[in-house]
Amino acid sequence: MIKAYAAKEQGGKLEPFEYDPGELSATQVEIAVEYCGICHSDLSMLNNDWDMTSYPFVPGHEVAGSIIQVGADVTTLKVGDAVGLGWHSGYCEVCSSCESGDKNLCATAESTIVGRHGGFADKVRANFDSVVKLPEGLDMESAGPLFCGGVTVFNPLVQYDVKATDKVAVIGIGGLGHIALQFLNAWGCEVTAFTSSESKKSAALAMGAHHTINSQDEAEITAAAGSFDIILSTVNVKLDWNLYLQALKPKGRLHFLGATLEPLDIGVFGLIMGQKSISGTAVGSPSTIEKMLDFANQHKVKPIIEKFKFDQVNEALDHLKSGKAKYRIVLEH
Repeated sequence: MIKAYAAKEQGGKLEPFEYDPGELSATQVEIAVEYCGICHSDLSMLNNDWDMTSYPFVPGHEVAGSIIQVGADVTTLKVGDAVGLGWHSGYCEVCSSCESGDKNLCATAESTIVGRHGGFADKVRANFDSVVKLPEGLDMESAGPLFCGGVTVFNPLVQYDVKATDKVAVIGIGGLGHIALQFLNAWGCEVTAFTSSESKKSAALAMGAHHTINSQDEAEITAAAGSFDIILSTVNVKLDWNLYLQALKPKGRLHFLGATLEPLDIGVFGLIMGQKSISGTAVGSPSTIEKMLDFANQHKVKPIIEKFKFDQVNEALDHLKSGKAKYRIVLEH
C-alpha cells in the first residue's frame, strides 16, 4: 500500500489516504519519496481550475527520492539511484514528438497528477523514461522544484538559442522568476528583473539580476523601449503586454511561462513592424531536464526553499496561497 495525502473534493483539505498501486509494470519504477515540492499547479489542480482533476486527488509533481523497485524491462535505472520526477510520468514513445526528442510535447503523455496519484506520499510510481537521475553532488532537498519550476525557466534558453550576449528580462520574482534570474546570470546574459515590489529589488539583484525595473511604473518600462532580446513572463495575471512588447528589440520575443488565464490583448502592428514574436513553453523533455540538472549542479543554481513536514501539508498549502512563500515550498519526510 502507498500512504499519501489526498483531497476528497474540489478545494478540500488534504487527508491521509492509502491506495494499492497493484503490481509494478515492466517499464515502471517505484520511488521512495524523500522530498516533494509544492507548485502553483498543484493548487490549480486541487481547485480544479483547469477542469481536469479527479478525486480523491493526490498532488505532487516535484519529487526527489530514491528508487526502491524497478520493472523487469528497466535497464537504465537501478535500486538505490537518487532520482527526480516532474510533471510527466510517461510518454507514448511512438509519436513524432517523442521520436524527435520533444517528449514533453507528446499529445498522450501521462501527467503525474492528472488521472493518477502524485508525490504527496511515501512512494510514487512512474514509467522509467520520465524519471531522471540526480547528478552527484546535487542537493536533494532543493532538487524537486527543479523538475517543474527549474526546467520551465530553463527550457526556453535551449529552445530559442538564448546567447550569453543577450539582454534578457524576467517579469515576476517568485517561484519561477527567482530560479530564472540564477540561470540567466550563469548563462552569461545581462539580466533585468521586472518587479512590483520595492522589497524584492535587493533580493533580485542578489539572485543574479544586474538591473531592476518597477513593473508598476509605466515611465520606467517605457524608458526601456528597444532594450531586450527576450522577456520571460512568470506571472499569472494580466499586464499591459503592449508596453512590454515595446521594451523588446527588433526580432525580440515575449515568452510566457506563467499561465495567465485572461486572453492576451496584443496590438498586431507592434509585432509586424519590429518582427517580434510571442511564444510559450511548459516544462521540458527528459533530455532537457538532464541538461538543466547538470547546468544547475555546475553553476550552483538552487531554488530557495522553505520546508514543511508532510503532515503539515495543509499549512504549507495555506502558506503558498498567502503569497508569502520565499520562494518554493518543499515537503520532507
